[in-house]
Amino acid sequence: MSNNKGRKITKVLIANRGEIALRVMRSCRLMGIKSVAIYATAELGMPHTTYADQGFDLGEGDLHATYLNQEKIISIAQESGADAIHPGYGFLSENSSFAKLVEKSGLIFIGPTAEVIDLMGDKQASKIRMEEIGVPTIPGYHGDDQASELLKSEAKKIGLPVLIKASAGGGGKGMRVVEDLAQFEEHLASAQREAASAFGNDQMLIEKYIINPRHIEVQVFSDMAGNHRHFFERECTIQRRHQKIVEESPSVALAPETKERILASAVSICENIGYRGAGTVEFILDDDQSFYFLEMNTRLQVEHPVTEMVTGFDLVELQLKVAEGEDFNFGQKDIKQQGHSIEVRLYAEDPDNDFLPSIGTISRIGETSQSGVRFDSGYSDGDQITINFDPMLAKLIVDGKDRNEAVNKMLYSLDELPLLGVKTNREYLKRILQHSNFLSGEFFTHFVTTFKDDLKAKPLETPVVAQAIAAHIVVQQGVFTPTGGVAATAITTPWDSLTNFRNV
Repeated sequence: MSNNKGRKITKVLIANRGEIALRVMRSCRLMGIKSVAIYATAELGMPHTTYADQGFDLGEGDLHATYLNQEKIISIAQESGADAIHPGYGFLSENSSFAKLVEKSGLIFIGPTAEVIDLMGDKQASKIRMEEIGVPTIPGYHGDDQASELLKSEAKKIGLPVLIKASAGGGGKGMRVVEDLAQFEEHLASAQREAASAFGNDQMLIEKYIINPRHIEVQVFSDMAGNHRHFFERECTIQRRHQKIVEESPSVALAPETKERILASAVSICENIGYRGAGTVEFILDDDQSFYFLEMNTRLQVEHPVTEMVTGFDLVELQLKVAEGEDFNFGQKDIKQQGHSIEVRLYAEDPDNDFLPSIGTISRIGETSQSGVRFDSGYSDGDQITINFDPMLAKLIVDGKDRNEAVNKMLYSLDELPLLGVKTNREYLKRILQHSNFLSGEFFTHFVTTFKDDLKAKPLETPVVAQAIAAHIVVQQGVFTPTGGVAATAITTPWDSLTNFRNV
C-alpha cells in the first residue's frame, strides 16, 4: 500500500470469490465504489459474479491458472478501469510478490506493504523481531543451523514436549508434536517433507509445546499517519486440525490485566513494524495467563464479523479509507466492546463419517429471521459444491447482550437456517455449543479431540426419524418449500440430522 493520500478509489477488483468477495462488494456499494468480480468459468452465475458491477472470466484450469494467476488478475484490473485490488483472505492475500506487482502496475493494493507481508509471513524472522520489540514469544530455537543433531539438542534443552514447526508454514502443515526424544528424527523428517511439499521451504522452528493452550487474537488497524488501534480480542480456541470452527468476542479466558497487556502488545507490534491497514496478531494463552506471540496475519480474517458485531465498525470500509490515505478520525477510547458475538463456520463435510467432504447441489440456502444474526455465504440455490475450493459454505454470526444469549441465539439460528442438498457440520456445531465445557468456558485448542466421543452423533428416536422422513417427502413433492422461521426448523433440522446416519 503506497502513500495514496488524497487518491480516491472509484472501482475495486476483488481478487477472490464466494462470501468474502460479496462481503467486500457490499461495503464498496455502500461507499459508492464500483466493484469488479473475477471467476473461474464454471462459477458464472454464482452470487459474487452477479452482485458486482462488472465480472471477468478467468478461464478454466487449476488455481494457478485462475485465482493465483497474478498477471491475468492485474491485466483484468487494468482493463476494467479499477483503481485498486482487494485480495480478501486466502489465495494472494499474503503474497508479497503480488502486492509489489499491484503497486508496480499503478494500482492500490488494499493491504500492508510487501516488506511487512514478508516479515510477518516468515515465522523465524517475525519471532526474532518480536523478541527485539519485547513481545513475549514461546521458548524455542529458530536459528539457521538446521542440522538434525543440533535441533534435537535444542529440543532437549527446551524440555519435552516440543513442537516442530515449519518456519514458512500455516494451517497446521509441517507441524509435529514430540513427546519422546527417541522419535525426534522421525518427526523432524516427516515435518520437513511436508513443509517442502507445501511451502517449498523445509526450515524448522523448535518450540515449547503448551499443553493446554488457548488461541487469542487481536484485531489491529493502522493508518498511513502512524495511528495504530486495536479492536479488542477474539477467542479462536475451538479448532479442528488447526482450523478454526468457532470464534467469539470477547474471550472468557482473559483476566482484566492480561487483556490489557495482550491488547497493548498487539498495538506495540504495529507501531514497531510500521504497519498499515487491517491485521490480526495471534497469541497462545497458557493456563497461568502467560501469553506468547504466535504469528501475525497481514489481512482480514475469516472471523472478522464478530469484531464488527461487538464494536460496530465496518472493517472493510475502514480498509478502503486507509487505502485512500485517510487518517483515523477516532481514538482508541472511541472503540467500545459491547455485548458478545459468536461465529461458526458451516462446512460441506460429514463429521459423522470422518469429516469426509460433501459434494453435490445446494437445493435450498436461506436466511435467518432474527435481529442480531448475520449469514455470510457465497452460494445460492442450485450452486454446485465441488472439491476444487475450500469446503466452507457459509459463516453464521450472532450477537447478544451476553455470552449465554449469544449461544442460545446461535443454536436457534442453526436450527432455523435452511441449508439443504449437501451434508454439513451443522449438528456437530450444535454439539460443541451445548457441551458443558464450552458453556463453562473451560476449553483448549484440543477440545474436539479431547471430547470426540461426546461430540459424536446420538441415535435418533423413532418419532424424530418419522418426522424427518415425512417432512422431506412433503418438500420433495413440492407441497411446501422451507423459507425460514419455525416452519423451516421443523423441516430442516430432523432431516439434516437424519442424513448423518448411513443405516436409515
